[in-house]
Amino acid sequence: MDFTLKDARPIWQQLADQMTESIVTGEYSPGERFPSVRELAMQAGVNPNTMQRSLAKLEENGLLVTSRTAGRNVTEDEETLRAVRSHLAEKRVEEYLKDMEKLGYSRGKAAELARQFQKGQEP
Repeated sequence: MDFTLKDARPIWQQLADQMTESIVTGEYSPGERFPSVRELAMQAGVNPNTMQRSLAKLEENGLLVTSRTAGRNVTEDEETLRAVRSHLAEKRVEEYLKDMEKLGYSRGKAAELARQFQKGQEP
């Protein structure tokens, strides 16, 4: 997994968001063993405590399931995965609409532009 730390949010939060996206996009399959804290901390170049905090957030959100003997696995709960994916999509749409409003477009016009783009039409 490639990690990119780029904004002012806490590092643990950025890592949690990136791992969440990796899970809901299928980089990690439901039921698959998730890398250990140490492995992930080394990949990200962060302290294991920071990574542990990120993983705790994923567990709290139901994306990871911990077994005392087998480590962490990606949840097999399809409804949880679907709900998190939907939440991420809603956040991205909201960000798009806010960005378009900054450019002077109404939400309706921004949605129309997105539909035109999807159809391959010139706006």
